Amino acid sequence: MAAAGHGSPSSSLPRRDPPRPPRDGYGVYVYPNSFFRYEGEWKGGKKHGRGKLLFKDGGYYEGEFTDGEITGEGCRIWASSGNTYSGQFVLGEPQGRGVMKYKAGGCYEGELSHGMREGYGRLVDRDGQAYWGWFHDNQRHGQGHMVFRNGDEYEGDWVRDQRQGHGVLRCADGSTYEGQWHGDVFSGLGRMTLCSGAVYRGMWINGHPAAQARRIVILGPEVMDVAQGSSFDLNVQLQQDSGEVAESEDGRVLKISAGVRYVQLPAYSEVSFFKVDKDNPETPFQTPFGFECIAYPLWSPKSGALEPRAALESARGDPLLPGGDREPAAASDTSRGQRDIPGGPPGEARGCEPHCPKDCRRVEQGCARFSDVCLGPPPPGYSPVLFLDDPREKAGGRPRGGLGPGRTPTTQDPPGGSRPDGAATAEPAAAAFPGEYVVMIRDVTDPPFLGHVLPTAFKHLRVSGKGTDRQPPIPGEGPESLS
Repeated sequence: MAAAGHGSPSSSLPRRDPPRPPRDGYGVYVYPNSFFRYEGEWKGGKKHGRGKLLFKDGGYYEGEFTDGEITGEGCRIWASSGNTYSGQFVLGEPQGRGVMKYKAGGCYEGELSHGMREGYGRLVDRDGQAYWGWFHDNQRHGQGHMVFRNGDEYEGDWVRDQRQGHGVLRCADGSTYEGQWHGDVFSGLGRMTLCSGAVYRGMWINGHPAAQARRIVILGPEVMDVAQGSSFDLNVQLQQDSGEVAESEDGRVLKISAGVRYVQLPAYSEVSFFKVDKDNPETPFQTPFGFECIAYPLWSPKSGALEPRAALESARGDPLLPGGDREPAAASDTSRGQRDIPGGPPGEARGCEPHCPKDCRRVEQGCARFSDVCLGPPPPGYSPVLFLDDPREKAGGRPRGGLGPGRTPTTQDPPGGSRPDGAATAEPAAAAFPGEYVVMIRDVTDPPFLGHVLPTAFKHLRVSGKGTDRQPPIPGEGPESLS
C-alpha cells in the first residue's frame, strides 16, 4: 500500500520561473503582463541607456532610459490620440523643452511640465493661429503675442487662456485698440483708433464704449431763418443717450446736404413749389417736419458756385435713407472714407474739383462746424413757381402760393426759357428762391464706427427774400391758400 501523504503526480513537475530581464548590455525583454516589450541597453538588470519601449496598443517610446525609467531625450507616440512628442522626459512624462505635434493639426514648441504646457513656448493651432508667450497649466497665461486667423494681432496680458489685463490689438484693416481687457473683451480704460480715422478714448464695458455717441444734433433754433443769398454756419454735436456731448469721440466723418420742400398745391393746379422736368425725375423723401423734399444743391460763396447740374447728379448718387427715402447729397461727390475727405485750402481737397465745396467735416471731441454754407441757385430742370394763375388775381385779391412779397404774378420759367404765351422770361437765378428747405448732416464714416451709423440729423431752414423781415408763406398753406 502506498504510504499516506505521498505527493500527487503533478507535484513532481518542476516549476518554471518567469524569464528575467537581461543583466547588462543589449537585450530584449517581454514583461509578464505582455503589455510592454523592451529592446535596448541594460545595466544592473534595469533599462539604462538607449532603447525602445513598445506598448500593446501600438504606441511606443524611443530614446534614453535612466535606472529603469524614461528619463532624458526621446520620442513618444500615443496610439490613442495620434500625437507625437520629441524632447525631454522625466519619469515617463514630457518635461523640459520639446515639440508636441497634434494629429488634429498644429503643434507646440517650448517648455512642459508633467506633460502639460508650462513656461514659455509657441503654439500653432489647427487653423494656423499662432501664439508665443507664457503658459500655465496648459493655458495661455502671462505675457503673450497672438496672431489670429483673420490677420488681427494681440500683444499683452493673458489669464487662463483669455485676454485680461493690459494689451494692444492691431486689426488687419489697420484699426488698433490699446487699453484694459477682461474676459477676452475690451473692459476698462482704452483707446480705439479705427482705419476710418475715428477715435474713441475712454471707458469700455463688456466690449462696448460706455460714452459712445448715439445721435447727431444740429444746434440752434428749431427753424433757422436765412436771408436770400446769405451764407450760414452750422454747429453740430454728437450726443450720448443722456444728452451729453460725446467728447470721447474724434474723427467721425459728417457730410452736409440739402433739400427743398416739395409741396403739391390744390387739386385745380398741377404745379408744385418746383416743377421738375420730365427728363430729370426726382423722388421726394420724407423729413421729420411733416413735409417732403427733393434734392437741392449747396455751394460755397468763397470757393465759387458749383455747376448746379453736377451738384444734383451728386445728390442723386447718395444712398437711400432708412425706409427707402432717398437723401440728397451736397454739391460735391466726395466719396466715403478718410482718404477722400476734403482737407486743406479750397482746391486741394482730394476727390474734389477746385471749386467743389467742402461738404464733409471730421468730428473733434464730439463737435463739428460747417462754415459759410449757402444754398445754390436752382439747378437746370428745376422750375420754381412763384404765383398761381388764379381768378382772384384779376379781381385784385392776393395771389395764393406766393413765395415772398414784391413778386409779379407770373410763373417762373426755367432759367433761359421762354413762355409760349408771350409773357416775359426771367433771368437765371443767382441764389435760392425764398421758401422752405432742409439741411441734413449724415454720418458717412467708412467703415462705420463699430458697425454703428448715427441717424441723420435734419434742420428746418426758411429763406426770406432780400430786404424783407417777414418770412415767406408756404405754398399751399395758410388761410388764403384754400377757397
